[in-house]
Amino acid sequence: MRSPRPTRRRTAFRTAAVLAGATAVLALPVGAAFADSPAAPDPQVLPGVEQPAVDPTFPPTTPQTVPSTVPPTTPSTAPQTVPSTVPAGASPTKPARGYVTTARLADGSVAKIYEIGVDHVEADVFAGSTKLGTLVSRDGRPAYGQNNGLHVTLYPNGTVSSWVEDAPKPQPKPQSKPKPKPKPVVEQESAARIVMPDGNVAEAVYGVHGKRVDLSTANGHRLGTIDLKDPNALNDGWMYKLVRDGRHVKFVVIDGKSGGNSWVYDFDSGKLIERYTVASGE
Repeated sequence: MRSPRPTRRRTAFRTAAVLAGATAVLALPVGAAFADSPAAPDPQVLPGVEQPAVDPTFPPTTPQTVPSTVPPTTPSTAPQTVPSTVPAGASPTKPARGYVTTARLADGSVAKIYEIGVDHVEADVFAGSTKLGTLVSRDGRPAYGQNNGLHVTLYPNGTVSSWVEDAPKPQPKPQSKPKPKPKPVVEQESAARIVMPDGNVAEAVYGVHGKRVDLSTANGHRLGTIDLKDPNALNDGWMYKLVRDGRHVKFVVIDGKSGGNSWVYDFDSGKLIERYTVASGE
């Protein structure tokens, strides 16, 4: 018969082994619980075989753990950036200036006008390359400024007016009426009808092209025309001439068949004013 004492001793060693195992588990570091390679499981106890005894003279061994190669992540504390709505190149604390126009002032200086925003315009006044100042119009109110007798007003719509002391204020220029187009000149001619001694007809015409005489037969057949540039014509022994006598022009008819009898007519009135007869040799 076995003695009961050895049985109690094995039971005490088994309890000590279990407690030692529990103490080893609690002594593991916290990071070992999330290691990539876990420790091998305890050997299983087959049915009918008791757990091997642990020698209390040797301290329990702790399974070696492999440290993790994944670095721990730390939440970012950097503040989130908000996209800027300020146009590129413009100061975030000063609105952009949009150039509108340049106006010449009463003393010859100029004002460069800029649009800043809604109901906000500005005008930089320059005398040559020297900046005299800036006028600012806001909220629909005009801005006023003066320098050495020059008075300038900047209006909310971006226009300016100016005047100089001891000089009359500029008055609006009257609009010039369009000149009427000249009417076309109607050629007016005066004519004096002359019945010549040979039975033919002469018309002394005074028109825009000067003085001329139109020659024709009694039945209207045209014979020709003479003027001061081409003053002579012949027809069937008769000669027709235009002669300038000072300021007056005379029309002369010469009968060549009778030896040279002539008749002199006033060009303007067509009246016979002179007659010359050649004496016969009989």
